[in-house]
Amino acid sequence: MNTEKHTILLAGGGDLCLRAGRILLAQGHEVWALRRRPPAQGTDGLQWLTADLADASTLVLPPGISHVLYALTPGERSPQAYRSVFVDGAANLVAALDHKALRRFVFVSSSAVWGDSQEWVDEDTPAHPQGFNGEILLEAEDQLRQLLGGKAVALRLSGLYGPGRTQLLDRLRKGQAAVAQDGVHWTNRFHIEDAARACAHLLLLERTQPCYVGSDDGPMPMAQLYDSLADMLGAPRPARTTAGLREAAGKRLCNARLKTSGFALDWPDAIDGYRALIAGRG
Repeated sequence: MNTEKHTILLAGGGDLCLRAGRILLAQGHEVWALRRRPPAQGTDGLQWLTADLADASTLVLPPGISHVLYALTPGERSPQAYRSVFVDGAANLVAALDHKALRRFVFVSSSAVWGDSQEWVDEDTPAHPQGFNGEILLEAEDQLRQLLGGKAVALRLSGLYGPGRTQLLDRLRKGQAAVAQDGVHWTNRFHIEDAARACAHLLLLERTQPCYVGSDDGPMPMAQLYDSLADMLGAPRPARTTAGLREAAGKRLCNARLKTSGFALDWPDAIDGYRALIAGRG
């Protein structure tokens, strides 16, 4: 068992980073977290840095950072915000790091880099983003591989759910969700705790691939997921509509590479995960 302790930087300091940080702290690593406006020093045992990734002059980092988790959420959904956070911010951080000490840089990306497909999608499926978010994330992944080579790893996440991430349940309760009347729209989910564990796993994995799918075992038709959740909530099943929804969309994500690397899911099925969430158990 590898007991080596590392100096790890969490770039972002949001929910996913904090959950991953708790895992890494429990393993005995020195963990720093970076935000423009950190909470009180010492929160969750993390050591906080005040910096703005968009402003390279603020990136004064502790020495010896060996592993970086880059997991940020733009302040708004616009090309400018995405580019500032994922392309420019990542480049600024890479420039501030000691490349001799750096061993791994995990970049949290999105399954949005792939387009719709009725076939199974995995890491070897050519990327074909259909929106600016996927395009910019793919550009950021490519930039990191150019700057860091094999030290850069992209984790492409599907839709996250779990404690604090109940937007879908809220919409179903309010009768605000709808599904396509015709065709199959595939949807994929990943529990936030499994996502955090996957981040920590890839940070410390001895040998990695350039990219991993982060999703559970059960891609399913959106109508099946939404109907099941509505039934659990005692809410009406969502309406079927043709307005603004394509007949056949989404994709079926395959997580085989992540699992083959030694990662085991705690929440392999979103139906079970949501059931526990609704019951207040997960």
